[in-house]
Amino acid sequence: MSEDAPPLARATLDRSAHRRTDPDWLAEAWERARVLVLDSTDGGRALVRGPAAPPELVLVGAGELPEVPRSVPMFLGVEPDGVPVFAVDSTLPELPDTRRAHLREVGHLLVDRDAGIFTTALALLNWHRRHGYSAATGQPTQVDEAGWSRVDPTGDRTWPRTDPAMIVLVHDGVAGPDGRCLLGNNATWPRVPGERRFSCLAGYVEPGESAEAAVLREVREEVGVAVEEIRYAASQAWPFPGSLMLGFLARADADAPIRVDPAEIAHARWFSRQEIGAALAGERVPVGGGDRLLLPPPSSIALFLVRHWLDDRA
Repeated sequence: MSEDAPPLARATLDRSAHRRTDPDWLAEAWERARVLVLDSTDGGRALVRGPAAPPELVLVGAGELPEVPRSVPMFLGVEPDGVPVFAVDSTLPELPDTRRAHLREVGHLLVDRDAGIFTTALALLNWHRRHGYSAATGQPTQVDEAGWSRVDPTGDRTWPRTDPAMIVLVHDGVAGPDGRCLLGNNATWPRVPGERRFSCLAGYVEPGESAEAAVLREVREEVGVAVEEIRYAASQAWPFPGSLMLGFLARADADAPIRVDPAEIAHARWFSRQEIGAALAGERVPVGGGDRLLLPPPSSIALFLVRHWLDDRA
């Protein structure tokens, strides 16, 4: 697995987009394909084989599906060995030594190939589930182009889109263990007794706005702090249900007062590299009220940015 890229920004498939409008090739490809089964009734979970590390994403042959899929086959691409890969929405097959898993749980553990397949399939599945009707005509739409568009009876066609969002690790620009980063606890996150999660600041890019302008605006709105030296770091899909997270690092004055927007942020504070390193090592870092620091989940780009800064690459 590559540690230089966010966990859900890894892939090995050739998407072979020119095949999406070739029904003869698609029909032949389906007969010899590897198929990822996602269960939309269970949050889009798939089967993985474990407990060996890393877990292995389970793909089956087209003839091994337990029932007629709820979706038409979605063509994801072609493997380096020439075998096509599809995804379907269906009941997960009963296979020995497998378990149901969500992308949030295992995305960071999968090899590059499996992470790319699972991320793409879930993003497509979630897009189809939200676009059963045309926004232009209001009429029902049908899947077309092997899962890569939907069309209504008038011919109005839509293609999958993702919502751009920025996420930023704000730091003070100081090297070494005393350097600090500013993290926030979102007001909408569920409360877990004894723990309080802190993460990078994030928000959607608004119409007519650049990603960098969104960084300036969101940080100012959420914690009242001005940032500078905004630097792009990396991006990854976040198909929950359909975002593209654009990751940045930015510098701020650690002595500037923090003024949180209580509708967005419940708590915000600066953490030293020493504290972040301790939390990542499993040590207890108190954050007040008897709670310990909980960092972003490992499949998120937020933790990738935190680690990026922790390694003093900011």
